[in-house]
Amino acid sequence: MKKNVHSVEFEGLNVEDAIKKALVHFSVSREDLNISVVCEEKKGLFGMEGAKPAKIKVFLKNSCS
Repeated sequence: MKKNVHSVEFEGLNVEDAIKKALVHFSVSREDLNISVVCEEKKGLFGMEGAKPAKIKVFLKNSCS
């Protein structure tokens, strides 16, 4: 039985940027997170509109303490 499944979505300029935001938010190391990429970033043509940020979903791994 799962208790308190806590996930949060983060956006960033790219996946690594979104992961950095998640690490700061949870104040944990990368090994303590399960990270699922929702979508990669999309760049606009020649810097024009149409760019979309990367999005990830992050779950805290269970700790046995």
